[in-house]
Amino acid sequence: MSSCPHHNELERLQPPKLSQSVHREECTQCFDNQDGDVGVDVCLQCFNGACRDPVRHHASTHVSRSGHSFTLNIKRTPKSKPPSRGDQEPPTKMTKLAIVQEREEDKWEHHTSLKCWKCDPVEGKEILANADTVKRLTDGVMQSLSSARQSEVQAWEEEITPCEHTLLLEQYARDNIPAEGLARCASCELTSNLWLCLTCGALGCGRYQYGGTGGNGHALEHFTSTQHPVCVKLGTITPEGGADIYCYACNDARIDPDLPTHLATFGINVASQKKSEKSMTELQIEQNLAFDFSLTAEDGSALRPVFGPGLTGLRNLGNSCYMASVLQALFSLTQFQQRYYGGAFTGTVSNGVFERAAAHWEACSQSLPADCLECQMLKIADGLLSGRYSKPHVEPRQEIPSPSGGLAHSTPEHTPWQLGLKPAGFKALVGKGHAEFATMRQQDAEEFLGHLLTVLRRFNHQANSGAPDEAEPTEAFAFGLEQRLQCLSCRRVRYRVDNMDILSFGVPAQELPADTGPKYAPVALMQCLGLLLGITGQEELEYQCEGGCGNVSAVRLLQFSTFPDILVLHAKKFQLKNWVPTKLDIPIILPAGDELVLDAFLGQGLQPDEEQFLEPSSDPSSSSLPQLNVEALEQLEGMGFPLVRCQKALLATPNQDVESAMEWLFSHMDDPDIDEPIQSKSGGTNAAPEPSSDQIAMLADMGFTHAQARKALIETDGNPERAVEWLFNHPDDIGEIAQSSSAPVQKKPVPGSSRLPARYRLKAFISHKGPSVHSGHYVAHIRIPPTQLGDGMDVEGNDEWVLFNDEKVVVADKTSVDELKKLAYMYIFERI
Repeated sequence: MSSCPHHNELERLQPPKLSQSVHREECTQCFDNQDGDVGVDVCLQCFNGACRDPVRHHASTHVSRSGHSFTLNIKRTPKSKPPSRGDQEPPTKMTKLAIVQEREEDKWEHHTSLKCWKCDPVEGKEILANADTVKRLTDGVMQSLSSARQSEVQAWEEEITPCEHTLLLEQYARDNIPAEGLARCASCELTSNLWLCLTCGALGCGRYQYGGTGGNGHALEHFTSTQHPVCVKLGTITPEGGADIYCYACNDARIDPDLPTHLATFGINVASQKKSEKSMTELQIEQNLAFDFSLTAEDGSALRPVFGPGLTGLRNLGNSCYMASVLQALFSLTQFQQRYYGGAFTGTVSNGVFERAAAHWEACSQSLPADCLECQMLKIADGLLSGRYSKPHVEPRQEIPSPSGGLAHSTPEHTPWQLGLKPAGFKALVGKGHAEFATMRQQDAEEFLGHLLTVLRRFNHQANSGAPDEAEPTEAFAFGLEQRLQCLSCRRVRYRVDNMDILSFGVPAQELPADTGPKYAPVALMQCLGLLLGITGQEELEYQCEGGCGNVSAVRLLQFSTFPDILVLHAKKFQLKNWVPTKLDIPIILPAGDELVLDAFLGQGLQPDEEQFLEPSSDPSSSSLPQLNVEALEQLEGMGFPLVRCQKALLATPNQDVESAMEWLFSHMDDPDIDEPIQSKSGGTNAAPEPSSDQIAMLADMGFTHAQARKALIETDGNPERAVEWLFNHPDDIGEIAQSSSAPVQKKPVPGSSRLPARYRLKAFISHKGPSVHSGHYVAHIRIPPTQLGDGMDVEGNDEWVLFNDEKVVVADKTSVDELKKLAYMYIFERI
């Protein structure tokens, strides 16, 4: 190690700002991290993290591409702990809804070295630099953990705040409540899970708590009848004035800053109270800790962990199991493997991913890989499919002194799970700007899949990434869903085809007698699809006939217009109980061999003997709509309703007021023509207003031309969100607006294929355990070919089901797979 002739350049560099992310923990292009043998090189100019892997060359590639010449190599090693009997005790379980951050310096030692790439452009030369400015620079990098993890919540606690109902609580004077009056629910015999109304002192039981105590919802019934909003859970009151407070009006947990005063109204002395029941927070934590999918076989033996290419786990970042399950399922598909791994995955390492990533990086428009979705998808593909990180991790064995001073003995053996990858950068990028996916809260796996497919389509359209002759993997999910609407008065029909990625279906719930075991009767998957897509699934609804029949009845029939290569089925097994969405464990029976044949659900389009409604005129010279209440229209739009729906609501309620219009909107959300343009009396549609320059500029900032942005806004009545969707559905439209033309509009082909037979086989399914899709735990089961498992393959050469439960990857027990299939939340089928 020596001094560097370029030290003047080094001394001019500035430490990272608080707003900058410092990627000191992991390479931004692969999952090599600071715990590896060679550590991570952090650029001292842009603070990118890059590995020194001899095959990938991410550190040297970044230097050559950026021209940044100085890096700080960081390696991390665990500190040794003094052996003690206490180390073998299980960790204390949480009793507070918080993640407690262990201090970095208590667990790890960091080793750093400066490198100059001008002195050695191949490997970087280690140098000495003692100037104060350099020390401030390196200290800034090492102390920047919080900014490097801006996408993660290191230590968080659920924030519970007061509300207007607790701050402005009105109480009715009454006599003190005797102790026996606080012993049981006033409407039943329950003696626990009791809630005291802070307005009048009525005592009622709470709602049933999943995994907790019973409840009949009498406190909620009291609120419904009296509108007294705030209550306190007895048994959670502490002498310090703490307690579980719930506001039914806000439908959320709250804080009552004046709880001692409010309780004193009923003769309850806070200072004498003793906590005797678990709070809602403790019950939630206890249940979340208990959520786990069995890792033992039917005979009680431990399921066998598997390792290798395509068998890599993903660590839970804190409520990220929904994302992990979706990613594991996606990268088990040939389309994603070919797109991001350079060829169909065969269970062996491919060099295609290196070539593809290198080719992309040469043309990448982002200065940092962490800001590029293509880079992050390539990183995920390398991490999950290469097998480089799918290795058993065994903690160092420690010697424990014998209590009697005799010979020491080793710690017991335990199952060597993987460490798993931490896709924090991917999560931050995909969730950026999204109200839910940018948070650390649990999310719905089906909603995330839809969001991810939209984000990937948007990126690939803008970046035009990949070879021109290569289909984007998202298109494998796309299909056309045909809607046939027929007026029962004039018998005329209208056909519409919507592009879809996921087919959601309802599951009929038939409760069984309580003493029969299962709570709900099983239902066949094909029966569910028939209720949605078959003739038996025709839905009769009220309809304003376009042919002049007035307000009549119509029937709507949904069928496939085309079939996708990958069919995602989403089972909707929820119902409202006490105004809370509750999951129903209804078993769904799959066809034999997990194969579907969907030929019967293919729509036929307009038939020769059918008369179709005339298409509404788009002539802008047609007479305009009646004058609308502008103020009410603005208020409705401000609530997020599309313009055309707001106009229809105001027309249907003769411009009365916003409340009447909203009631109409909520009762007509499922109308088949709710988003159809409004026909004026002369048969035309209302001309869209000229978009504002701000609206056009916003879309232009996303990479579209001003002409494209203007046309999209005109086509979607000035709605920016629908305009973005329109632009992605019309990528070849250059934005020209014809003044008048009788030529038909060229429609974009419907994705998917209508060829028959339409046969599918189950490739993966995602299961959920917990009362709600926004809590609990998600895992994925994936059908793996025997060649991929190597020594772990089935003796008869059959496919195996592998369970991906965060970082734990095991060969699943066949019996449990058969049962979990019935209760799956999402099914992913491949066309065969």
